[in-house]
Parts: sequence; C-alpha cells; structure tokens
Amino acid sequence: MSGLYHQVPADNILQTNGATGANHLAIYSLVEPGDHVIALYPSYQQLYDIPKSLGAEVDYWHIDEDQAWLPDINELKTLIKPTTKMILLNNAVNPTGSLLDRALLEQVVALAREVGAYVLADEVYAPLDDTPFVSIADIYERGIAVNSLSKTYSAPGLRIGWVATPDTALVEIFRKYRDYTMICSGVLNDQLAVTILQHRATVLARNRMIVERNLKILTDWVVQEPRVDLIAPHAISVSCIKLTIPLDDETFCRQLLADTGVLLVPGSRFDLPGHARVGYCTDTETLKRGLTLVSQYLRRFDEVD
Repeated sequence: MSGLYHQVPADNILQTNGATGANHLAIYSLVEPGDHVIALYPSYQQLYDIPKSLGAEVDYWHIDEDQAWLPDINELKTLIKPTTKMILLNNAVNPTGSLLDRALLEQVVALAREVGAYVLADEVYAPLDDTPFVSIADIYERGIAVNSLSKTYSAPGLRIGWVATPDTALVEIFRKYRDYTMICSGVLNDQLAVTILQHRATVLARNRMIVERNLKILTDWVVQEPRVDLIAPHAISVSCIKLTIPLDDETFCRQLLADTGVLLVPGSRFDLPGHARVGYCTDTETLKRGLTLVSQYLRRFDEVD
C-alpha cells in the first residue's frame, strides 16, 4: 500500500476493517466532546455524524451544484476557527462524483495549517481515468488519508481498508486505538488484498474500461432524456442526476423501485431534494435496461404536464 503514496512510509499505513473502520479509527482517536470540526456536506455520513456522536461541534462546508458540485473556499474561511480540530473531506465526493483538485486541496491545507487542524480525506472514490488526483497525505503533514479496496478496486466484501498519514506520532495514536477496537483483519482477507494490490494495474485497467464505457452510456442517455440533467462525474462510479418531475424525489424513487425494480437513491437522503444518486458501474446491459425503464417511467409525467 505504501506505493500508493509519495510522502507516507510503509509503517505509517494501518490496515482497518474497510474505509468505514479507518474513518471511525481516525475520528474516534482524535475528536473529543466540545471540539470544533468542519465536514464537507453532503458527503459520506460517517464524516459528520461520528464527530456529532462524540460530542463535537460540527459545521458544514457545502458543495454547490452551481459550482459543479464543488465547495467554495471562501465559505471554509468563514467556518474555520483557531480551535478547529479537524476538517473532514470526501474526495471524490459521494454522492456527486465531483473531485477536489490539488489547487483547492492546497487552499484547504493552508487554512488548516494556520490553526493546526488535521485534514482527513476519505479517498475511496479516487477517479479511474487520467484525471490528476493527489492524496491529502502527500501534501499536508497533518493529512490523514482513508482508502479501501471496496470502490476503485471492486472488492467490497474483503472489508480491507487503511488509514495513512506522514505523521509518525499520529499513526502511533491510531495504532493504540486500533488495538482496542479492530486489532487486525482476517488472515485470508489480508492475503487476498495483497494479491489484488500485486495485480493493481490489471484490476484498474478492467475497472477503467467499465467506468468509461458506462459513463458514456449514462451521459448519452441524459442528453436525450428531457427530464434529467447531470453534472458528469470524473470517471468516478457515483453520479447525481437532477430530476424535472412534478413529484418529490423520495416518492418517485420508491415508486420507481416498486414498479420497475430500478433502484435510485433519493437525493433528499443527502439533503439534495429533486435529485437522485445513480451508481452506473454495473453490468453494462443491466445499466442500459435500467435507464430505458427510467425513461419509460418518466414519460408518465409528460401526460401530466
């Protein structure tokens, strides 16, 4: 795993029970009642609800649809305090597939460094194409990178994740907390994870092909579907469509699932009403069939209009 980073020695990477275990380990180890943290929002729920459960004060740094689902650095400047303990990011962003580039991350790091805050980035949705991507652990001495084999590597059932940081003292804190929570992963899971990483290039080439092929199918479908808009993700396996329908997204998604078997996640579950999350990296024929069913279902609203 150390080959995935430029500034993190092998001893500073701790294996965890998936990325969920890595997020929990880092937050649980560092955040205490009364601490101030800032979380990108909406994003993966752990990143803002675990700090809340520990008694922290959590402010949201919002992504903006008008800014291609990216956050405004000026908002972060208004949120950060001298006492801010941690900034929590999701890069790429779940549910939108938007990517925080190096320039934006370096602005975040500059603000965090001024107050001595940690920056944790859940990086499980790293892009699969040639889009430039930089890990927070490679650009900030107090950066904490979380990743796993679940998304980019298509092996969620192994439950193998990790936390990486250039800060040796920090990783020792994580190591002690891990001893009282996870201890270690299963030996068989560990060996399978090693095999996957040894064949990393082959695995990623296969997944890159699926993402590129299916993303084109999705974007082509959006172009011809008058009731759907999309800010395309950066070769990331999640996307967020905007629906133009005379029905709330929760009801629509429930009815769509019941009537057609097609599952979309209501945008309201991410505090994005009028939208839906689409995971498009399924079997290609299944994707085509699902999108056709969605279009057929949307036609009923043409009659209402």
